[in-house]
Amino acid sequence: MSLESLQKKYPEFVYESFEWKIKGGDLAVVFCFKMNEIEFNPKIIIREIDRAQIEKIGEAAITNFVFHMGLAEIPSYWKAACPPKIVIKAGYLNKAQIKFWNNLFLNGMGQFFYENKLPFIVPDFEIKREKPKIYPRPLEIKNKNKILVPMGGGKDSLATVELLQKARQKMMLFALNPNEPLKKVCRIANAPAIVVKRTIDPRLIAMARKGFLNGHTPFSSLLAIHSVALAAMFDCSKVAISQERSSSEGNVKYLGMEVNHQYSKSFDFESKFQNYSKKYLAKNIDYFSFLRPLYELQIAMLFSRYPKYFPKFISCNKSFAIKNRQNKNIGWCGKCPKCLSVFAMLYPFAGKKEIVKIFGKDIFEDRNLLPLMAQMLGESTCKPFECVGTFAETRAAFYLSLETAKGENENNLPVLLRVFEKEFLPKYGNMEKQSKKILSSWNKNHNLPKTLANNLRSILRSDL
Repeated sequence: MSLESLQKKYPEFVYESFEWKIKGGDLAVVFCFKMNEIEFNPKIIIREIDRAQIEKIGEAAITNFVFHMGLAEIPSYWKAACPPKIVIKAGYLNKAQIKFWNNLFLNGMGQFFYENKLPFIVPDFEIKREKPKIYPRPLEIKNKNKILVPMGGGKDSLATVELLQKARQKMMLFALNPNEPLKKVCRIANAPAIVVKRTIDPRLIAMARKGFLNGHTPFSSLLAIHSVALAAMFDCSKVAISQERSSSEGNVKYLGMEVNHQYSKSFDFESKFQNYSKKYLAKNIDYFSFLRPLYELQIAMLFSRYPKYFPKFISCNKSFAIKNRQNKNIGWCGKCPKCLSVFAMLYPFAGKKEIVKIFGKDIFEDRNLLPLMAQMLGESTCKPFECVGTFAETRAAFYLSLETAKGENENNLPVLLRVFEKEFLPKYGNMEKQSKKILSSWNKNHNLPKTLANNLRSILRSDL
């Protein structure tokens, strides 16, 4: 279906309403979105809600959080037809709030526009609710000095957990739709976990099969709003996400703009959301990425000190796909950009024996991955649309892997490292110097509280 025909048939996307209630110890939420004759009803269930804390923060605050959870769901459903107008009936937004959401559509949907060969579309917001006489203020209660850590099951969030524990910080974990690998690493992390079940309306999946538009949406923005809401509901004063400086590097230029697969993980989004959250969600809850000062390669170095996670952690998106979520045996596919990136990042620090045990094979021996390696090194016009390292640190990872492999068996290098050494390495200059610089690097563009920043920097220095 063409964009023109879809927008003509579906000129408006309507956020009609939402409902929430405490049911059987859980907080159950259902949303109502409409596009003409099509109605979507996504659902959220927050397990084992703390009733005392709910009473403490009050019904108005819960309603505001749930309203915003619905706003964060909109891109996933709006994308099916890209209606030029979004009508908000469920609540009120002022001009500054609309500006925040417009920015998310422009930058967070960039990959969707690029892959569907669409122009950049920023829908007009029409607010049907009258401006309240007393505008809702952000929640102002002060919670305990406890940190909420959203968990993805990969090395980054696990590194955050271990490093915060090393800094003697109290924490809770947040797991959204946890699959078996995520449940296992949460148990190993040994911290209380909040479980949230998010259900996508099956009509959206059916529409994609019928030819409606489909593609990437800024999922981490949804996690951001959930995280702040959960921090308020479970008596936490901070949210520590696990997004590194590498996520701010874009993937490709398109129609004069940079497209970043990880925009909603970037420092730009983090800073904008932190500001938005304190103004419109919860004034006294800090939202920041604990790993923002670091490259992905540095995080891999730190994570390698915790081998207890090696058999269980997983970052390959194959295991998180909807069709695979219930399959307990899904592991690393060994073919995607994420697998190759993690393999190369960990190889220099964990060594061949451990890394092959994690993945079940030596990915560096797969000749079919040569084009992907070149792409990840920056030898093409587009970086893979995955959460992978920057070009500079990926080159450093392959260089360090090459040096590690030489130390183990110089006469029997795997095919990817042989090609890297012969065809690419000569172009990159003094990689030993560059690698050391990356491993000791510290990015000042972060939002960490001073004490936590000092803790992280001290741990980094001790590992070098």
